[in-house]
Amino acid sequence: MEQSFFNYDLRPNFSINDYFVGTSNNDAYNLLINNKNINNLFLIGPSKSGKTHLSFIWQKKFNAIIFDNNIKEILQNTSNVIIDNIFDNINEEETFHIINHCSSVNSKILVTSNIGLNEYTFQLKDLSSRLKTFININIDLPDDELLINLMTKLFHDKQIIIKNPEIFHYIIKRVHRSYDKIFHLIDKIDNLLMKKNKQLTIPIIKELI
Repeated sequence: MEQSFFNYDLRPNFSINDYFVGTSNNDAYNLLINNKNINNLFLIGPSKSGKTHLSFIWQKKFNAIIFDNNIKEILQNTSNVIIDNIFDNINEEETFHIINHCSSVNSKILVTSNIGLNEYTFQLKDLSSRLKTFININIDLPDDELLINLMTKLFHDKQIIIKNPEIFHYIIKRVHRSYDKIFHLIDKIDNLLMKKNKQLTIPIIKELI
């Protein structure tokens, strides 16, 4: 009989100490966090690649406001601004005004996206022109080291204890090398462990892969 469980909201840790820097995201991290001289940044990376985590670190470092139906607040301040996942339900006119405002008050602005500018069809060409002046930063697909550290973080966030390190290598050899696939698998593992009320083992992983 499967055990019932409560799906508690275990929120991830977005602190700078919890962000692992590897070969696939090193350039993005250094440009965002260690360079104070660039005002307009466009961060591009696959889904679940850590863009939001990086934006939270950037927000704290540069005391930024996140754009979320709060254009009046942004336009009344000189704070730095984050537009996370810009093409999700984008209001092109508001976004254009925010970029112009940040430029006029010399504020920094960080934009994140799963896709590049050339993959989106703009209705407002002036917005496209503005965004093309931004410095592009890319997060690449993860290498083995980053995948292991990503899984370690995700298991820790879900309070799953790993006693056999071979689990990581077993997963890497059998799952498509993408952030999204790893997130999806860890969620499935977490749900299965709570149902079975067991510790994580390779045989359990075999049930899901």
